[in-house]
Amino acid sequence: MDDLEQYRVNAKKFSLKDYKPEDKSQRNGSKEQDAAELTKIATEINSLQDVLHAEGKRKVLLVLQGMDASGKDGTVRHVFSECDPLGIRLASFKGPSSEELAHDYLWRVHQQVPKAGELVIFNRSHYEDVLIVKVHDWIDNAECLRRYAQIND
Repeated sequence: MDDLEQYRVNAKKFSLKDYKPEDKSQRNGSKEQDAAELTKIATEINSLQDVLHAEGKRKVLLVLQGMDASGKDGTVRHVFSECDPLGIRLASFKGPSSEELAHDYLWRVHQQVPKAGELVIFNRSHYEDVLIVKVHDWIDNAECLRRYAQIND
């Protein structure tokens, strides 16, 4: 995996505006070459996931945030194609259930965070509970700002 360090996120310094959605710097050129490279990466991820599980010390959370039809499901299918499905957990955040609505808006997210030795993929995230409700005017500005602060802390 050449120079993937540029994609490592530091939670204290992260800003989405620093990343370009059109970035194709990791492409090798042809679809065949890219498919072969993806298989190689998927195999390496599988090996790393085995170590993660065996050590049982660290945890990995991968958050895929995007609009409908942006490729989140396809990304999971392709990038994790070589992984043991028992070693990965996928959490999808659609509209909250009645049980989830009975709790704080972050409750459902906290239920899904990885435990030691676990790799968890979030299909959407806690950002939905700020973005969507704000766009549709389901919460007022004060509540929106409170949620921003809560997420950032």
